[in-house]
Amino acid sequence: MAGPDFDVQIKQLQATMKTIGQVLDLDAMRTEIADLGEQVAAPDLWDDVDRATKVTGRLSALQGTLDRFNELLGRIEDAGIMAELSQEEGDVDSLAEAERELEKVKKAVESLEVRTLLNGEYDAREALVSIRAGAGGVDAADFAETLMRMYIRWAEQHDYKVEVFETSYAEEAGLKSATFAIHAPYTYGTLSVEAGTHRLVRISPFDNQGRRQTSFAAVEVVPVLEQTDEIDVPDEDIRVDVYRSGGPGGQSVNTTDSAVRLTHIPTGTVVSCQNEKSQLQNKASAMVVLKAKLLARKKAEEKAHLDSMRGDVQASWGDQMRNYVLNPYQIVKDLRTGYEEGNPSAVFDGDLDGFLEAGIRWRRGAEKAAEN
Repeated sequence: MAGPDFDVQIKQLQATMKTIGQVLDLDAMRTEIADLGEQVAAPDLWDDVDRATKVTGRLSALQGTLDRFNELLGRIEDAGIMAELSQEEGDVDSLAEAERELEKVKKAVESLEVRTLLNGEYDAREALVSIRAGAGGVDAADFAETLMRMYIRWAEQHDYKVEVFETSYAEEAGLKSATFAIHAPYTYGTLSVEAGTHRLVRISPFDNQGRRQTSFAAVEVVPVLEQTDEIDVPDEDIRVDVYRSGGPGGQSVNTTDSAVRLTHIPTGTVVSCQNEKSQLQNKASAMVVLKAKLLARKKAEEKAHLDSMRGDVQASWGDQMRNYVLNPYQIVKDLRTGYEEGNPSAVFDGDLDGFLEAGIRWRRGAEKAAEN
């Protein structure tokens, strides 16, 4: 990288950061942080636990974003100084190190820029992800389990906590369905672009003739419910079924009938939870999931965006949003954004950031087009 090119990239990054700062409205952010700090310091804050949780959570999120912004500004400045000194002294190794640091900073700036696009009503929420096997038999069930592992690996790479509510195993292999939460700010806004039908093409490991098989799985993403959300679910609208949990191959997970299935009779929404040891714990967890899905449904209907909020898809031919092709060539391609990766193994191991950022940009572009 020549000196002038390096200088140009530094200036481009500084310009991008200036734009990001304008979008974030740093002055307003600092004012709100100061106000929230005073609230947190109040001795009676925790008299109202719900309010205290909301205040401290908001303060943590704002302070984290501001710190990240300031850190990136400092790294850009340091990289520029390092490059300038290296060029003056003819230090090739130091210049190469500055170039590597600049590449890392560019990716971090792009990631922060994408975060500024997450300004929807629920984008800052945690994510509740549901996956179900679609057309394709045992291959679809195996694919559903692979997708669940993919999202959990992505969360682990970012040090996000995952809480599994339900895993319904298929008879031969894989999962019929699964529901889990990813506890970190903005994971709903980030993962909401994953909602839709995912399509896998490969030589089936379950076909003794080695034929190529196409299978489908559906992904639904909704925001995790907060204490302040208003969603009333009368007891008479819920049917509670208790059953014995089952593991892979039909093995018993619990020695008692502790698994709980809740059916919301007016809408037909069904959720299950079997991962806790007691029936009461499973019922409480299932109610959290049910209310989150009902809230998402309610808000989506109000805004006429049910499909985008819930990812309510058929998981079959004709409506897939991403292809995972393992044979006759290897590629993962998003059909909405055109973004693709040539290493499916890495994608299945949680390397999703490229797809997520492309999806968020694509969605924002679609929203702007709809506004005009």
